[in-house]
Amino acid sequence: MSKPPVDQPDVEIIPAPNMLRLKVGGGGGIDLAALAKAEAALKSLSANFGEWLNDEISKLEAARAEIQANGLTQDSAKALYLRAHDLKGLGSTYEFPLVSRIAGSLCKLLDDHGAIPTGAMKLVDAHINTIKAVVRDGVKSETHPVGAALAAELEGQVTRARPDAAQ
Repeated sequence: MSKPPVDQPDVEIIPAPNMLRLKVGGGGGIDLAALAKAEAALKSLSANFGEWLNDEISKLEAARAEIQANGLTQDSAKALYLRAHDLKGLGSTYEFPLVSRIAGSLCKLLDDHGAIPTGAMKLVDAHINTIKAVVRDGVKSETHPVGAALAAELEGQVTRARPDAAQ
């Protein structure tokens, strides 16, 4: 067997099949009819968004009340974090992206369950009260001047309280 010439590498490239494309429906792209159906279903539920969002806020407030009544424990800190995390994900779905941003800031503050920085419960309260206010007043957009200013201030306070928290 002869050796390949010096200018040719001694390798063979074998292209791998695109398994992801096969798993998500081949090469045909997105099923537009299914997408339209999903969007219509979501739109039909949108009348309930306000009620559902207020239910989530009530759960967040209950988690805060548990800490105020019984002190901060690892379980109560985790419950507060999970409620904030739920709102972070649901705010945009419920047409309140500003709630998602503020809840995301709260999540950064609470990231180490049970290790809330000393004196940060006032900052937790500020986040929760701001979320309640923006929902009450219908401030949905992150570009709303007052809403954006409030969110930026809370994010700045979190950065000062938790310099290790990546923004």
